[in-house]
Amino acid sequence: MKTPSKMIPLLGLVALALATQAEAQEQVVKIGHTGPLSGPNAFAGKDNENGVRLAIEELNAKKLVVGGKTLKFELKSEDDACDAKSGVAVAQKFVDDNVKFVMGPYCSGVAIPASRVYSDGGVLLSTVGTNPKVTQGGYKNLYRIIASDNQIGGSMAVYAAKVLKVTKVGVIDDRTAFGQGLAEEFTKEAKKQGLTVVGQEFTTDKAVDFTAILTNMKAKQPEAIFFGGYAPQGAPMTRQMKQLGINAKLLGGDTLCSPAMGKLGGDAVNDAVFCAQGGSILEKAVSGPAFKEKFKKRFGADADAYAASYYDQVMFIGESMAKANSIDPDKVGAELYKTTYKGVAATYAYDDKGNMKQAPITVFTFKNAAPTALASY
Repeated sequence: MKTPSKMIPLLGLVALALATQAEAQEQVVKIGHTGPLSGPNAFAGKDNENGVRLAIEELNAKKLVVGGKTLKFELKSEDDACDAKSGVAVAQKFVDDNVKFVMGPYCSGVAIPASRVYSDGGVLLSTVGTNPKVTQGGYKNLYRIIASDNQIGGSMAVYAAKVLKVTKVGVIDDRTAFGQGLAEEFTKEAKKQGLTVVGQEFTTDKAVDFTAILTNMKAKQPEAIFFGGYAPQGAPMTRQMKQLGINAKLLGGDTLCSPAMGKLGGDAVNDAVFCAQGGSILEKAVSGPAFKEKFKKRFGADADAYAASYYDQVMFIGESMAKANSIDPDKVGAELYKTTYKGVAATYAYDDKGNMKQAPITVFTFKNAAPTALASY
């Protein structure tokens, strides 16, 4: 049957009305991501961003209904380049754009100054900034979604004493808020464990040549060297240790557990680097292998250090919105504070400062230039 031409405008109006009604039943929720999408740590920023993206896609598939409206999550991602000034500018941009939920920053040196801007703007912030100062500002709705430096640095000192059985250690840090804080926590616990700190050296997060400080360190004959810093420096440092005939193990925190260490350091990192990372061993976690598989299928790359943690927290936020029947950050935050969520990388429960009550830690080494889990604590 042929549709009369005079009915076409009417049908168009009906379709438009139905579409408008559907849109009216939809509530857009912006999820911000801030991290290094350029520079030497861009691999980590992209990995974290993809963890957020995967969670958003899954939440949209669930079609959560809050206040009678279906939530539509949208990712807004910005590059802070692990730079404090850029990170504060990104924070202000998100506040101005009415982004009320932000994942990041990755670097403690960005998280510490930016957290004030986010707090003043009423934003619920979830970060992997590990420096203890990140959660000491007294800001509400700020969550550290992994272990802190005192947990990570301390656990590496215990591992050095109890498992590696070393007695003399050297310490190097890159003078960033993250690297310096991590090294301080390692040093404190190392002394408690009876280890002798034979020397301390400093570098920067832009350096590529560590010959001078490593030569100084070699003369003091440490059995292990702890490096507070990032993989783009840790990898060449490991190669240069080998070239200088330094047989000490290189110890570090979560940032050295990245596959980037193997890509940049090659064979030099094998059985020579030991690092501690927040989170349990994904291969042994109930939903870990499935997460790794779907992440690789979606992005064509293996999940790096914190993709699972970012994914978990976004899923936790979505669940909390449904429970609170609200997208108001304060109401969602109230749910996060009082609820426990079993994710892929950990079981999330926060204290009143936003720290995880029980943050699992895994120690890794490298085999065939790839991070290999040894044990979880």
